[in-house]
Amino acid sequence: MLVSTTPTLQGKVIDRYLGIVTGEAIMGANVVRDFLAGITDVIGGRSSAYEDKLSEGREIAIREMEDQARRLGANAVVGVDLDFETLRDGMMMCVATGTAVFIKEQ
Repeated sequence: MLVSTTPTLQGKVIDRYLGIVTGEAIMGANVVRDFLAGITDVIGGRSSAYEDKLSEGREIAIREMEDQARRLGANAVVGVDLDFETLRDGMMMCVATGTAVFIKEQ
C-alpha cells in the first residue's frame, strides 16, 4: 500500500477515489515515564520515552488507516495528515487521516 502526504502520486494515475479513511491510537503514559520525562525537561535534552510512544502511536494510526483503505478496495492513500493531541490524565492520541484511492498500474 502506497501512503503519501501529497494529493497525487508522481508517475501514477488515480483511477478511483474511494473515500476518507482514518486510524486512531490512544496511548497511555505511565507515572515512571512522566517522572523521567520531567527530569529530562528540567536538565534539557530529548525524552526518548515520549518519542517512542509518539512513534508507536503514529505507526498504529497509519496501520489502522491502511487497513480501512484495503477494506474499501484501495491500493494507496493520498493526502495523509497526522494529528497528535494530549488528553487529560497523561493520555496521548494520534489520528491519521487520508483519502483512499485505487491507482492504475501503467
